[in-house]
Amino acid sequence: MTTLTHPAHRHAAALEDTLDFLNTAELDGSGRPVEHLAALPDATAWLEERGLLHPTKRRPIDASAPARAVTLLAHVVAVRAALREVAEALVADRPVEARALATVNGVLRARSVVELVPGEGGVALGHRHTGDPLDDALAAVAEPLVALVAGGATERLRICANDGCRWVFEDTSRTGRRRWCSMASCGNRAKAARHRARRRAAAGAASATPA
Repeated sequence: MTTLTHPAHRHAAALEDTLDFLNTAELDGSGRPVEHLAALPDATAWLEERGLLHPTKRRPIDASAPARAVTLLAHVVAVRAALREVAEALVADRPVEARALATVNGVLRARSVVELVPGEGGVALGHRHTGDPLDDALAAVAEPLVALVAGGATERLRICANDGCRWVFEDTSRTGRRRWCSMASCGNRAKAARHRARRRAAAGAASATPA
């Protein structure tokens, strides 16, 4: 009798990984951009640390052809921007730009496929890479966001209300009314800004009052 053994490992990302990926391009709290994927090794290291891209699965990069590294990094950044556009459109309840959808769908088609493979005492579930391993890793990053859309569970997706931050995050609060990525940082900054604005308004009103 043929038996089915445990599935072989297929690299998967969590929603937290997807949001962390989007936030590798962030603002420092005061609106200044910070880029965490400044070079291709930064991007591949990020994917490798999460088990989505194995060094042995990467196509070797010829050091004498730096233009290829620039092209691959631009591709990673373009996929990140496309996923960010999807997230922002979901939060704003507006249509997603067609170019962003095309970019995301392009990497999703590179995802490894599940198939049956011979296994000890029977067969096992394996997976086969159908495209470039880098695109496969990026597809794994995109899948949790796709799963949110498929499950109609996008209502907890948020963009930080601090215009100097704009982090993408999931609202896990009980009430579902969280506006800041963190009350300890952006929330307190907003409270302090409102306090300063009230003091300036009060001071302006006092100076405008005739003696």
